[in-house]
Amino acid sequence: MIEFRIEVADVHSHRFQVTMRVARPAARQRLHLPVWIPGSYLVREFARHLSPLSAHQGDRACRVTPLDKASWEVETEGRGALTVRYEVYAFDTSVRAAFLDAQRGFFNGTSLFLQAEGFEDQPQRVTLAGLPRGWQVATALPAVKVNAQGVGVYEAPDHDALIDHPVAMGTFWRGEFTVRGVRHEFVVSGATADLDGERLLADTRRICEAQIQFWHGRRKPDFDHYVFMLNAVEDGYGGLEHRQSTALICSRKDLPRTGRPLPTEAYQTLLGLISHEYFHTWNVKRLKPVAFAPYDLSRENHTRMLWFFEGFTSYYDDQFLLRTGLIDTATYLKLLGKAINQVRTTPGRLSYSVGQASFDAWTRYYRPDENTANATVSYYTKGALVGLALDLSLRLMPSTEAGQPSLDGVMKALWALRRPITEADVAQALGQVAGAGPDCAALREVGVKAPDWASLLHRWTEGCEELPLQALLAAHGVQWMSKAAPLPQRLGVRLSEAQGVLKVQAVMRGGAAEAAGLSAGDECLALDGWRLHRIDELAQWHDAQRAQPLLVCRDQRLLTLTLKPPAAPDNGSQGCAGDVVALAKLDPISEPAMGARSTAWLGMR
Repeated sequence: MIEFRIEVADVHSHRFQVTMRVARPAARQRLHLPVWIPGSYLVREFARHLSPLSAHQGDRACRVTPLDKASWEVETEGRGALTVRYEVYAFDTSVRAAFLDAQRGFFNGTSLFLQAEGFEDQPQRVTLAGLPRGWQVATALPAVKVNAQGVGVYEAPDHDALIDHPVAMGTFWRGEFTVRGVRHEFVVSGATADLDGERLLADTRRICEAQIQFWHGRRKPDFDHYVFMLNAVEDGYGGLEHRQSTALICSRKDLPRTGRPLPTEAYQTLLGLISHEYFHTWNVKRLKPVAFAPYDLSRENHTRMLWFFEGFTSYYDDQFLLRTGLIDTATYLKLLGKAINQVRTTPGRLSYSVGQASFDAWTRYYRPDENTANATVSYYTKGALVGLALDLSLRLMPSTEAGQPSLDGVMKALWALRRPITEADVAQALGQVAGAGPDCAALREVGVKAPDWASLLHRWTEGCEELPLQALLAAHGVQWMSKAAPLPQRLGVRLSEAQGVLKVQAVMRGGAAEAAGLSAGDECLALDGWRLHRIDELAQWHDAQRAQPLLVCRDQRLLTLTLKPPAAPDNGSQGCAGDVVALAKLDPISEPAMGARSTAWLGMR
């Protein structure tokens, strides 16, 4: 057994004290700390926050030799227990690392727990101690002996499980509910006193009930305890999945508040985040890509399938809000339209496949810059649209003995494999659920043409063709309406305004702004001789019929550029769409078959 003791060393200097004990170490015991955390695909160098390690066997100091940026070797003698001590600086407010101040503490195991080479499969025991008076603990780690506040001893079956159970500490709101024999805890740090916790619990419960039913039917999941850990801050958003918990962050204004019965858009966004991370309990934590079986936390683990594990999860997160009645059809279609517009305003989609974007997540998605929109596409959003296109395509197929094909059936067929999967497995599941290839009259009518599902899937994930969403949505009773985009989008430029300064954030490939010679960082001073202070003034002085002089400041120099009218919205050469899409359900739907499909897809279930 490997033992750890985690103490709150100093809340004001944000330091955890860690003591590690290896009962029977190797003569040259190697220790490792992960360089990344599963679910967040970037090498984050957690070891930079560790103080120098000290090691002892009894009263004898042991020599510690660094091997690389996150590995050490300890020289031991005999069979005496090895004790290793180090401190961890914890001041990362995100869900990915560790944090400690006078109000709260939080850590992921990847930031605190060294791995003792050769002992990875042994039980790992953790003692939490030295917490400030009145603090509580929330974690899904199995408890061995803890007090009413959760302070005490926990144990994981192995190191992989140990680092997949984050720990929250502090004084927080706490509630719970049970679904299918699984106790769900919800803890919130930083909330205002008027938090409507009962509503948050009730809405979260509906999501959990629907998703457990989706994956397990009437059976009980393989876990009996789950924890939502939400940190409410002034401004923030994000989440990170774990096998029996999730760490979330949101703005305080996103939370439901007593006396405000109608859901706000921000609260619906929070529910979508909760739905997303809970769906990951299965899709990526248990149903994994081959590349993650097992994880190698010492380096990047590349996979071309994040479009499935993140993208399909992004498709289902809002789907479950619709299915549980937490949002209505109009709201769902608004969210879907937002995703479509996000992809259409990304020129990178025309040259970068979602499969390649998945592979390059480590160097592109998590390291955005002014050229990111031109250089890649989001595997979250484009992946969600691939999921949508496949779902709607399947729903146009004839019924089989198992019922009407849909993406639900594909996900359940993959889950039934009980092993890591490949793209070939997804294609096979599509064919299994559809009962035939995609070469049918209904799909040909909407422009979906492929000899088999493997070819279609490969085209949509490894190619850059536009997905036939307009026709697929129309076949399900959804109208695709276009209107002119705001002027900056039509020009192919992203702007910010602050204190009367209008600055270029990014220039889209193929647009009028690029042709004019605008660059990120330019200050836009005047258009056609008229001073610019705000984004709306750009439209005020813009003339769509002629070229105009645009005065900019770049590196303290004044430059006059020529801004020509933007291309028409339907110009296929323009990477950034000049129009905005809005979706609405047709009412009434005159064709019975279309109405049935619309009800099956958009109806409350």
